[in-house]
Amino acid sequence: MNYVALFISGALLCNCIPHLSAGLQGSPFPTPFATPRGVGNSSPLVNFFWGTFNLVVGLAIASRFGITFGPNLDCLALAVGFIALGAYLSCHFGEVRRD
Repeated sequence: MNYVALFISGALLCNCIPHLSAGLQGSPFPTPFATPRGVGNSSPLVNFFWGTFNLVVGLAIASRFGITFGPNLDCLALAVGFIALGAYLSCHFGEVRRD
């Protein structure tokens, strides 16, 4: 179970980056709260709060399982979650921006 939780933690930590970045830059960016969901833009403030939520929950999950950074399976699970969501989102938003 802890590998699944750490995978989710990595995904949340990856997801916080574009939302915090857009929010802090004052730029609109898609969130799950936009219309259409994940395609339409949300305000910078919504992005800031969504990014902060992802950061806090991602860190809370990682700290709950006492992750030790280094060459171990816990860190690998977190990294795989980060990479998997990052790869998916880069393809998704590439399509959204292209249209």
